[in-house]
Amino acid sequence: MSKIHPDYENPLKEIIYSDHKLGDNRPSNLTVWKKSSMSFQGTDGFTVFNQQGELVFRVDNYSRKNRCLIGGVVLMDGIGRALMTLRPRLLSMQYQWNGYEGGEDKCRKAPKTPIFSMRRRSICRKSNEEAEIFIGTADSSTNHVTSILPDLRIEGSFRRRKCSIFTHDGKKVAEILRKKVNNTTVVLSDDVFSLVVEPGFNCDIVMAFVVIMDRICQKPYMPVLCSSS
Repeated sequence: MSKIHPDYENPLKEIIYSDHKLGDNRPSNLTVWKKSSMSFQGTDGFTVFNQQGELVFRVDNYSRKNRCLIGGVVLMDGIGRALMTLRPRLLSMQYQWNGYEGGEDKCRKAPKTPIFSMRRRSICRKSNEEAEIFIGTADSSTNHVTSILPDLRIEGSFRRRKCSIFTHDGKKVAEILRKKVNNTTVVLSDDVFSLVVEPGFNCDIVMAFVVIMDRICQKPYMPVLCSSS
């Protein structure tokens, strides 16, 4: 089996990489619909499909009214099994969120170090970065990031649906793009977009990054519903 970075010393870093069949170099092309599968008024969520039209991820029914959701957001697979719980770190100047394995019940019963921590880039740094991601480097007692350099960075504009995720050494591992109608130049509204994950990278983790970006990035970009390029 091959990995993007098989020489990582920290075993937690291996979590973000997934094995793939030798010779299978095809990226995973997902369609993300920014709509909960449980369409109640005043709620938000995501519904994600693969190239075969199968439901692979969902985030159901969470409110955006409270920016600091104490209970967190649960990322589930297509049949509703909890994959990760995403929680904001309270009183964080950079809107830091942490990702934990499993659902909320599992997190409450066995508090542990986050799989990853993600935060908006510092306003003191002038760059094209939207956010930075640290893998397994948060203090388990405070959930505060202890590492200086991020393992991953997100460049571009998430709100414009044009951004990419890179490793610390510049390898692109995922990309978010505006969704086009098949075989046309017609671009859909920004509620529907493409998520392309390179082989060897864990799609679960990437989708968790997308959910958090939706919470921490700057105010929405309002495109025309349909346009051509």
